[in-house]
Amino acid sequence: MVLDQQEKLTRDLLPFLRVHEDGTVERLYSPQLVPPAIDTKTGVRSKDIIISPNVSARIYLPSYQTNHNRPILVYFHGGGFCIESAFSTLGHQFSNTISSQANALVVSVEYRLAPEHPLPAAYDDSWTALQWVASHSTKDHNQAKVENYEPWLTQHGDFDHLYIGGSSSGANISHHMALRAGLERLQGGVKIHGMFLSHPYFLGSEPVGSEPDLATRESTMYYYGWKFINPGLINPFDNPWVHPLANSAPSLAGLGCKKLLVFVSSEDELRYRGVHYYESVKTSGYQGDLSLYEVQGEGHAFYFIKPESENAKNMFKHLAAFLQD
Repeated sequence: MVLDQQEKLTRDLLPFLRVHEDGTVERLYSPQLVPPAIDTKTGVRSKDIIISPNVSARIYLPSYQTNHNRPILVYFHGGGFCIESAFSTLGHQFSNTISSQANALVVSVEYRLAPEHPLPAAYDDSWTALQWVASHSTKDHNQAKVENYEPWLTQHGDFDHLYIGGSSSGANISHHMALRAGLERLQGGVKIHGMFLSHPYFLGSEPVGSEPDLATRESTMYYYGWKFINPGLINPFDNPWVHPLANSAPSLAGLGCKKLLVFVSSEDELRYRGVHYYESVKTSGYQGDLSLYEVQGEGHAFYFIKPESENAKNMFKHLAAFLQD
């Protein structure tokens, strides 16, 4: 079909999105969504919760009985800030696996997506979710004072072991949550015990490692996609939202978490950024524990597509051990 003048495209991100001249967003890709349930493989129970008018989540409770409360993981899904969902088949599968293997209470956050809701909407929504989780921590809490009170958190969650983490753009979000937690107080005085960043979505105009020059990288999905969802940014690849070492970015020494784990894969285009981030944190003055886990022969977020592979299983075991420490 030929578009008339009113319908001409201003930009597109194929095969996922089109934005028309009048601002209408046409979503060409919609992830397959699944309802919460009792997982037949792991026994993990899940349910959907409302946090605020803009933010919801799916919470996962493992079946394994214990005399101790479970670590809490606030998880942020990937998708380039513009696709995917906490309620998708892939996200649901991942959260079930981690909840079961780490015996952790997982809160998988559904934040607003670009381009309908430009950044920093995703960051603001994620902070709202993190503060909401922390608001359940007060020992003498009055549930009437907690908006949209969730009993699983108070009955089963260990707020001394609160973790955050994410995949790809979700890892980017986690980084910004830890920076903000280093500056602002979480509800109840809760501290982030640990953070994991899996295949973090970080960019930059100057190459690191064996990256090609910017002219070559700009045509890739990661770089083109960043410009697509942030068309008004000046020097978009050196904006602190996506470049944690930009001149105007806060010091990595201020990360508000006690330990940090970075996952990378050898065949991921973003691998060098993840390693560079790890090395930069190591020399920043950050006082927490720091580790890097690299998977050989795999690409970006491979564990969603091949969760039964040996590499994925080993990665899940490593993450579960991190969340149990």
